[in-house]
Amino acid sequence: MSAVMKSSTAAAPVLSASGLSKRFGAVVAAQDVSIDVAAGERVSLIGGNGAGKTTFVNMVTGYLKPDAGRITLGGQDVTALGPREITRRGVARSFQIPQLCAEMTVLDSVLVAASCGEGALSPWRPARTSARKDAALALLDRFALGGHARRRVSELPGGVRKLLDIAMALTGHPRLLLLDEPTSGVSADEKLPMMDTIMAALAGEPVAVLFVEHDMDVVDRYSDRVIAFWSGKVIADGSPAEALADEQVRRYVTGTAR
Repeated sequence: MSAVMKSSTAAAPVLSASGLSKRFGAVVAAQDVSIDVAAGERVSLIGGNGAGKTTFVNMVTGYLKPDAGRITLGGQDVTALGPREITRRGVARSFQIPQLCAEMTVLDSVLVAASCGEGALSPWRPARTSARKDAALALLDRFALGGHARRRVSELPGGVRKLLDIAMALTGHPRLLLLDEPTSGVSADEKLPMMDTIMAALAGEPVAVLFVEHDMDVVDRYSDRVIAFWSGKVIADGSPAEALADEQVRRYVTGTAR
């Protein structure tokens, strides 16, 4: 077994997960997982189905509670908090299947997301104000979605829905953004242009980004750092070149071992 590589950074971690473990009966979904993520890092999580990636993301976002270990955001312990409170602490998430209201327009979707993030959506504090509309349109332009602003979500192709879901996740100005398979269901020739759009929209943002991804071309091109999971454990943590060349990663994740 090769040693787990560690990525070093001088910045204080936005996310610190220490010794996380989780079992489902006899199945070990996470075993002593420790990961720190700094502001602005772009980190991909790789591994086969059941490797532990989704369990880790669900623990970080409060959908699952670890059996052991500790999770901090900006130095504050959030291990016992639920999803809503963790969202309030600055964690946003997009899903493999976008969670959108099909009958709303693209613009109204962003306006409602922004208002919910501010706690401002109520009969007395409308989502649609001039300032909020201008901010929403500017955000849509960053994601190349300005031309879709008046369209209903139900009319959008799958890749555009994914971009909208990620744009909505940014309305709360999170410090940690988790993207669940952003290129799944997108045709091969659309994956790189779509990731170019996402990364350009995030350029200059201090938000740390964790994305679960199965396409190694996407992982290699858009990650600062790669964390590989297998059987509930982290087996590699380093630059794309280091992690993807790791013997265990080649054997258990990419299937390229000789």
